[in-house]
Amino acid sequence: MSSLSQSFIQERFADYYKENSLSIMPPSSLKRREFGFLLLEKKVMLRHQSFLDAERLRAALFNVVPSDVYYSSAYYERPEEDMRNKGWLGADLVFDIDADHFPTPCPTVHDFWVCTGCGASGKGQHPQKCSSCGGTKFKEKSWPCETCLAAAKAELIKLVDVLMEDFGFSSKVLTVAFSGHRGYHVHVESELVWELDSLARKEIVDYVMGIGLEAEFHGLGRSLSLDRMLAGPDLNDRGWRGRVAKGTYDFLSAASEEDLMKTGLKPQQIKPLLAYSDEIMESWDTKGPWGVVKGISPETWKTIAQYGVEKQSVKIDTVVTPDINRLIRLSNSLHGKTGLKKVELPITGIEDFDPLKTAVAFKSGEVNVHVSEAPQFRMEDETFGPFKRQKIELPTAAAMMLLCKGVAKVVQ
Repeated sequence: MSSLSQSFIQERFADYYKENSLSIMPPSSLKRREFGFLLLEKKVMLRHQSFLDAERLRAALFNVVPSDVYYSSAYYERPEEDMRNKGWLGADLVFDIDADHFPTPCPTVHDFWVCTGCGASGKGQHPQKCSSCGGTKFKEKSWPCETCLAAAKAELIKLVDVLMEDFGFSSKVLTVAFSGHRGYHVHVESELVWELDSLARKEIVDYVMGIGLEAEFHGLGRSLSLDRMLAGPDLNDRGWRGRVAKGTYDFLSAASEEDLMKTGLKPQQIKPLLAYSDEIMESWDTKGPWGVVKGISPETWKTIAQYGVEKQSVKIDTVVTPDINRLIRLSNSLHGKTGLKKVELPITGIEDFDPLKTAVAFKSGEVNVHVSEAPQFRMEDETFGPFKRQKIELPTAAAMMLLCKGVAKVVQ
């Protein structure tokens, strides 16, 4: 990155933290939290920071002007000490949903990689070894597109539902936020979770992801009724029983022959599912489709129900939640890879939330940049790109996205 571009980013970030100081709301129990600043110039983490009040935190952001700001999910007796001497008191339960952690169809369209050894590049996920030089180190550029963000939001909706319906957490202890890049964060701040160790948090991860869950142990089995071969979970059942039913219902309501083949079913198993699709869907009003149609074996239903488990599984970052010392991005702080801000959103308004509007931090001004290469992307109501080796004047928010991604430089 050129010195001019780096200075531009730093100046705009400093302006943001000065002009929006009061929007930087510190986390609860501020004095018990560790803070970490990723420095813009050297890209090193300044850790073990602590603050007595919000004013000191806000002043530090303006003085340091970090590219990214984090605080600990944990509470400490001495947050400014090294890890051995902090005195761990407990931690919030946190979840990270990121489009990087589950498959979407779009990375081959907008993500690309560059080999640090020879400069070879390509789209999508980088290979294990560079085909040109055999190198194993790559720089990756991932982009927040409509498809990625919609997929992450769908996982967020599932996660919030599991936490509220299955675990019984109220909306008062849940905080939901857009990360500023390609995903969402969910925090549970409750005394009920503070003392959970890493193993207990891993068990929660396994539950929300449905890891190791077999549908046949959640209500799917032999029926006691003479007119049915098989019994199964109902849409109104609680916990994973109901989720198995819902996942199966959602899948069958829209499944094509091709979708059914992807589950591993054979043509002779698929034929009756398609032929009696109306009867199958109508059966959900009573006891569900299990055993309703002759010719559909218990093994077929087990395969479909297991696919339903996959549909209801919440795709979260499995490393984040069990980490009882995790650093999490501070709300309303800027994301160094996009120039967008992390913003909290109402739990009742998740479906209508548009991160590419609400999270825009820089609302005014134009910037002349030279773009090496960038895919098409949206910022607020305007679409930009694709760009390749061209000079263009852009609104500050769009230019900042390209500068933070390292694919553009400021020109005069």
